[in-house]
Amino acid sequence: MAIDSSSLVDWTAFQQARSELGAGFVRILGYFREDGVKSVAAIEEAMRCGNAAAIVLPAHTLKGESRQFGAEPLATLAEAIEQIGRQCVETRDRPDEALPHVVKLRPTFEATLTMLEREANPLVPRRGGFGRKVG
Repeated sequence: MAIDSSSLVDWTAFQQARSELGAGFVRILGYFREDGVKSVAAIEEAMRCGNAAAIVLPAHTLKGESRQFGAEPLATLAEAIEQIGRQCVETRDRPDEALPHVVKLRPTFEATLTMLEREANPLVPRRGGFGRKVG
């Protein structure tokens, strides 16, 4: 599945998070990685089991953490899964409607995480270079 990596991260929001989090930024990005891996696995497992209730919390967590780093497409995907899960809990249905979103979740998460970590790495040259406007 091809992912348009150019639109995975809102770099303005990313830079704002980096400024606000300061020295804790890299550590918190590490938590995003750990939590995200667990959330994606939990969502996939819940989907395999047809357990709508088990989808809601990891999707909610992934949504919030993604938005913190400007990963809006990932957050939107997690939000759709969360909403379907909540609706299915209320109607006591299986979350089958979430399947197309869940299929996209892991590759979107991995591609997004790769971009975030690459940008956060102090050894990687920044876009624009010295003396040029980053944008």
